[in-house]
Amino acid sequence: MVKIALNQHGTRALQKMIEFISTPEQIQVITEALRYDVVPLIQDLNGNHVIQKCLNHLSPEDAQFIFDAVGTSCVIVGTHRHGCCVLQRCIDHASGHQKGQLVHYITLNAFTLVQDPFGNYVVQYILDLGEPTFSQPLAQSFLGNVAALSRQKFSSNVIEKSIRTGDEVTRRALIDEIMNPVDLEKLLRDSYANYVVQTAMDYADPETKARLIDNIRPILQSIRHTPYGRRISSKIQDYDNQLNGMPGSVSPPGVLSPGQHNATPFRTSRSNTVTSYTSTNSPVGHQVGGYGSVSMGSPNAHNRHHGSINTMLAQPLQQQTNGNGNGFGYQQFGHASQGSHSSNMGHY
Repeated sequence: MVKIALNQHGTRALQKMIEFISTPEQIQVITEALRYDVVPLIQDLNGNHVIQKCLNHLSPEDAQFIFDAVGTSCVIVGTHRHGCCVLQRCIDHASGHQKGQLVHYITLNAFTLVQDPFGNYVVQYILDLGEPTFSQPLAQSFLGNVAALSRQKFSSNVIEKSIRTGDEVTRRALIDEIMNPVDLEKLLRDSYANYVVQTAMDYADPETKARLIDNIRPILQSIRHTPYGRRISSKIQDYDNQLNGMPGSVSPPGVLSPGQHNATPFRTSRSNTVTSYTSTNSPVGHQVGGYGSVSMGSPNAHNRHHGSINTMLAQPLQQQTNGNGNGFGYQQFGHASQGSHSSNMGHY
């Protein structure tokens, strides 16, 4: 059955069969046949759709063999281009205890996952669930490495999201780690970390924000003429105006004026280019469920608005042919551009 699942045409037949199984005996035949090859199937272009079909049509109890395999191999699965999406689907379909176990495994390996172009999306997905029992331990696992992770391309996105979604205690602890004047100057000059500092300025509580700005002021003159320095200087000017009751101050996050967009910095200097590759063997088409055209872009793009990569979970039955019945276009990862909320790469 595993060989059938890996085959371009066999995967379609097997998925259709899974849709119609209902008796305990039929379910046992499927689970026993796939039990020992879950991870290789997830990593395969055709096989990963069979695992997803099992998640969709089996009960959480019957799908336990998938959760067990994915949990113990969460780094292998989460850092794979198909696996990172299947891991998110596992979190969606798991029951309360099963979900807690999956998140526990991911939290234990979060430091590795956040530095990976695919694994960082798994961690962001958990933060976006908005469940404090999951997000707080996950964000707190970065303590001790916040400055280092802020300077890396993919993990800097996760640190920003941890600051935005964390509770007050966690947020303050994360921001305190970038307060050191020596580290702070390096972060302000870094092409990724400066956005972490800007996010900290936007979301810190008043007391922490005041300390952060006081630590930035002595450095400001040396970075004032850089693109990042000008934005930070403008934020400090707005802060000073707000303290003095002068016009030109900005509303804090979550208290936006009518028509005003969120003040969180937009990474305009990163490419939004969407790349694509073609294959004559893949069953995956341009259309992904009801989402329409895929817009995923390259993991090399670094945009402030980094939605999920769930849209790579195309169903094999939705193939687009090139006239011979065997061609398709499949678009790669990327970040949605600002304001592109109709895109399937938008926020959850």
